Amino acid sequence: MKLSRWLPCLDWGRHYNRHHASQDGLAALIVTLMLIPQSLAYAMLAGLPPVMGLYASILPLLAYALFGSSRTLAVGPVAVVSLMTAAALQPLFPAGSAEYIGAAMLLALLSGLLLSAMAVLRLGFLANFLSHPVVSGFISASGILIAIGQLKHLLGITASGENLLHLIPQLWLGLPAVHGPTLLIGLLSLAWLWWARAHLKGALQRLGLSVAAAANLAKAGPVLAIIAAIVAVTGLQLDQAGVKVVGAIPQGLPGLTLPTLNLDLALQLLPAALLISLVGFVESVSVAQTLAAKRRQRIQPNNELLGLGSANLASAFSGGFPVTGGFARSVVNYEAGAQTPMAGVFTAAGIALSVLLLTPLLHNLPHAVLAATIMVAVLSLVDLGSLRRTWRYSRQDGAAQVATLLGVLLIGVEAGILLGVGLSLLLFLWRTSQPHIAVVGQVPGSEHFRNVERFAVIESPSVLSLRVDESLYFPNARYLEDRIGELIASRPEVRHLVLMCSGVNLIDASALDSLEAIVERLQTAGVQLHLSEVKGPVMDQLRRSSFLDTFAGQVFISQFDALKTLAPQTTAHSPIANRMP
Repeated sequence: MKLSRWLPCLDWGRHYNRHHASQDGLAALIVTLMLIPQSLAYAMLAGLPPVMGLYASILPLLAYALFGSSRTLAVGPVAVVSLMTAAALQPLFPAGSAEYIGAAMLLALLSGLLLSAMAVLRLGFLANFLSHPVVSGFISASGILIAIGQLKHLLGITASGENLLHLIPQLWLGLPAVHGPTLLIGLLSLAWLWWARAHLKGALQRLGLSVAAAANLAKAGPVLAIIAAIVAVTGLQLDQAGVKVVGAIPQGLPGLTLPTLNLDLALQLLPAALLISLVGFVESVSVAQTLAAKRRQRIQPNNELLGLGSANLASAFSGGFPVTGGFARSVVNYEAGAQTPMAGVFTAAGIALSVLLLTPLLHNLPHAVLAATIMVAVLSLVDLGSLRRTWRYSRQDGAAQVATLLGVLLIGVEAGILLGVGLSLLLFLWRTSQPHIAVVGQVPGSEHFRNVERFAVIESPSVLSLRVDESLYFPNARYLEDRIGELIASRPEVRHLVLMCSGVNLIDASALDSLEAIVERLQTAGVQLHLSEVKGPVMDQLRRSSFLDTFAGQVFISQFDALKTLAPQTTAHSPIANRMP
């Protein structure tokens, strides 16, 4: 087994050069400026001391650089995972307490172990159970829930809750106690961040900067908001007037620490850790694949599992909380020209220097500015238009997306995503339990067979050609029996039934039992069952049973051969049949 399979850094590392280093260094500088305010904000969102966001942005980036396969994915705290962390821990401990912090580190440890185990066992396919509509509904609902949850920091009031039914009444009751200076700081920060996101790049270009320089400087908008707010609070002594600030942040690099090792607590947090792992993996892989495709590169999902697993383990042992690949940061990293995961290493170095040198300067950073940073970041993830598009295309997928969104908003994060996944699976089983089964006939002058209700085709009165457009398994086995019974009862002249299996990828044990029952019933009615266009893997499966030896029919390579053998008079006048020797 090649070592580079588990250590992709060996591949890109041997070709690393000065050009790559300069590009990675520039990208790291920009991402560091973006990551500092986001890390502080997302730690606060998770109910943790802001410095833990910085801790979660150092060793995890180094670990991912070793094991991750994406050249541009930027790993660290993200909004959705921070929300899920808070949802898992707030019912158990007071936010910010020592027990809460230890449980957050344990959650990162569990997530890291689960992701690493999935990588070793090659279980990346489990993330496929989170369909795109469910993930889209979950992310949009999480964005709305996070934004509304941050209003308390913007207004300077107290409110808590894991869904809108709890949050909105508390926010309404707290309106009379709104703190004016806090609200002013929050609104100004929001206005600046929205303007900077939409217009700062253009304004800098009009001042004479190049497109690339303007785009890079525009990413520093949140940093400018933080600096201005700290200066205002310090100069006007607003912290003494009631503006809540971050306060003292420990200076120095995080030491290696053990998470809370409590078996009962670990078992309690395991379901949340699994959901965080799956959601984080889906988000990371989606971003990584999109960015890799732009450069005609590839990522390996199992390497991504190992990279994210090692990042979470590193976070757990360095005072952090669950992390994953962030969408906005990764796009910025890509657009800034990052060539390899060394950009993440340089970013980690930048964050480490910030922890060593800048933390005393963050004492007077208002919570309202961090709240505004979170709100602007997460509202860009909300895509309610996808609900209409999904519903118009597929009512079942649309229902799952709506259920996920409403579940997250009205019940809670974990319940919402479980509701969406459960409904998706139930609707899938319901949809495939009644597969499309079409009576087909020969298109004149060809070997093609099409639905008799859609095309003008040739049919044989003695041969019923039936196409099944679904794999045959336990939910639809009985439906197949009933449908064939109805068709045979309505066609007394039929003596042969040919089951066209071009759309069948699987026949499970239940469906095999149904086929045997169908053979018995048809023979009682004087009808013989045949198969056509059976795929190789399905045929291999059938050969492992006694069905092919006992059903007394034939297996034809094509439906045309079946009709030519069983009803030659039907194909006798076909131009194709006449051309055959």
